[in-house]
Amino acid sequence: MMLRLEHFYYVVGAILAIVAWMSLTDRSNPRRYTTALFWGLYAAVYLLGDAMPAALAGAIVVAMALLAGCGGVRSGTPDVLPDDARRASAHRLGHKLFLPALAIPLVTVVASTLLKDVKVGELFLIDPAQATLVGLGCASIIAAALACRLTHSTPLRAMREHRRLVDALGWAFFLPHLLAILGLLFTQVGVGKAVAYVATSYIPMDSRLVAVTVYCVGMALFTIVMGNGFAAFPVMTGGVGIPVLVGVFHANPAVMAAIGMFSAYCGTLMTPMAANFNIVPAALLELPDKHAVIKAQVPTALPLLGVNILLLYFLMNR
Repeated sequence: MMLRLEHFYYVVGAILAIVAWMSLTDRSNPRRYTTALFWGLYAAVYLLGDAMPAALAGAIVVAMALLAGCGGVRSGTPDVLPDDARRASAHRLGHKLFLPALAIPLVTVVASTLLKDVKVGELFLIDPAQATLVGLGCASIIAAALACRLTHSTPLRAMREHRRLVDALGWAFFLPHLLAILGLLFTQVGVGKAVAYVATSYIPMDSRLVAVTVYCVGMALFTIVMGNGFAAFPVMTGGVGIPVLVGVFHANPAVMAAIGMFSAYCGTLMTPMAANFNIVPAALLELPDKHAVIKAQVPTALPLLGVNILLLYFLMNR
């Protein structure tokens, strides 16, 4: 293949390395050395990739968690355009500002559908097995170039804006990656079996309503802890869904899985661990309360969880 997913890992690593350098040279940041170390370690994960021993990669993740937990990741003062210049540029461009964002899904779809089987000589243009992700990487680069062209900016200005957003997000930028590792770890160490033991030993699971409630609420709670409904799904489905709802109460697996995931999404609405959904918007909109999104969603999430419990109770045998 001419374009593989690994190529975009190198691009991400290079961008993070530039962020680390910018943080290191920003004297306004009181934690500039530890902040630069955090982003430098993260860059190394992408740049070294498979060449890095698994134990070293794990040590880097632990070191990054310690740096973030001890307050070592702080915001500096990025060199960005003043607010009046940004407003004037936005007013001048109008709706054209949306073109780079719209280019991302468009290019991704074209790459994943029309280009995945294209060959140049004996080589595929893009990796057919990862066509969507490779297309997304290409789309992101094209969108960045288009944004620079529209705003008459330079790649350096784009990197400064990227660093501003990274500083606004802080260590939460790393959270989705960390939570994916956590979900895999929970599956590997058998957390689902532990959940099954606790659920069947200490909770009266002979009642269908109790079993349904434990499954749905458990999906929401594990999502709150891990920030990812897909990571919670194998834990609760392996621990309660399959052995109890399907094995004892003969639930329809498709109905159970669908409503179980809906219950997990209720947890997504209520946790800061789902940084992409709940922390990033607050940071990008520069809201004074970083938990404002979660507070607005909780009144919807809790009744919706109750509705999911009732739906699964009445529809599980359909």
